[in-house]
Amino acid sequence: MENTIVKLKKGEGRLLKSGGMWVFDNEIDRIEGEFEDGDMVAVEDFDGYFLGHGFINTKSRIVVRIMSRKKAAVIDEAFLRMRVKDAWEYRKATVDTSSCRLIFAEADYLPGLVVDKFSDVLVVESTALGIDRMKMQILDIVCEVLGEDGIHVRGIYERSDAKVRMKEGMERTKGFLTEPFDTKVEITENGVKYIVDVEEGQKTGFFLDQKYNRLAIQRLCRDKKVLDCFTHTGSFALNAGIAGAARVLGVDASELGICQARENARLNGLEDRVEFICRDVFELLPELEKKGEKFDVVILDPPAFTKSRSSVKNAVKGYREINLRGMKLVRDGGYLATCSCSHFMDPELFTKTIREAAKNAHKNLRQVEYRTQASDHPILWNADESYYLKFYIFQVCDEK
Repeated sequence: MENTIVKLKKGEGRLLKSGGMWVFDNEIDRIEGEFEDGDMVAVEDFDGYFLGHGFINTKSRIVVRIMSRKKAAVIDEAFLRMRVKDAWEYRKATVDTSSCRLIFAEADYLPGLVVDKFSDVLVVESTALGIDRMKMQILDIVCEVLGEDGIHVRGIYERSDAKVRMKEGMERTKGFLTEPFDTKVEITENGVKYIVDVEEGQKTGFFLDQKYNRLAIQRLCRDKKVLDCFTHTGSFALNAGIAGAARVLGVDASELGICQARENARLNGLEDRVEFICRDVFELLPELEKKGEKFDVVILDPPAFTKSRSSVKNAVKGYREINLRGMKLVRDGGYLATCSCSHFMDPELFTKTIREAAKNAHKNLRQVEYRTQASDHPILWNADESYYLKFYIFQVCDEK
């Protein structure tokens, strides 16, 4: 039993009561009992009704993150093992587990913790103080659970270097949590080989959430001329190449990303058909349009243009601009794959922005399909923040 009780104000805790997992600072009436930030506490409504067990951090705007709603729950090793086991069994049932997101924070009821599996290497990101204190215990359990299926973990690397840690009063950190190992890890996804740089790559080294969206564009690319914008380490471009595209151009502003993309092209024997250039996409697309270039398939996979509600307006302008430019480069009857990975760019706003871009570009869009993140990044309907990736494929036609 926790000795500390967090009491909510009357009428507060709407998110929590509707199934959410966060308690915000402005919802709390008082905290009863002694505690240190990172400790487990009980959360009660103003009238004493039990709402959940979670860990506390008064330095964060999210003061409590819920671990369980069951009053009898004890957050011990057996509890953590159950959470890890459930997460792994779910992945085995839903995705290719050779490389996958093994734990996805709130969506796996382990708030603030991400664990990605790249072949036999784990990469961990911890963004909340309470879970940070349990991190090593959880990782030991992960290794044991994988070991039960005959999977040996060669090493673990930490990528807790996101700025969000500072909002929790924590320092940003990265480095080995096991004996050092080669941080360039080879994986295979959808038949494409990649070198994942878990030390220097973006986030945890590779964006696993687009796995099946990359697969979805393969059937459109055979014998086609393809443009892949914001290519990062070349993933969409290489899926186009492996599917038999005639020519692929991948573009990214990161020199490191482009170097890795070229290395990945060589790894797959695609360097003769898949070319990568380091350019700002916003500058390049108008240049290509001016030259009269046309592509059979254009792919837009930009970084999140907004990470807060306050900057959504500017993000809308960015999404509208790249989609307008992208559509103008698609030949009549060709295809556009476009996405947003920003949680704050909700599906309705993203759809509206694409519709406006099509109107301004004088193009008709015929929707092929709508997709979200791969199922190893599950969308928890009670945790809205777990739904972030929107992915459309359209046929783009000139006005009839």
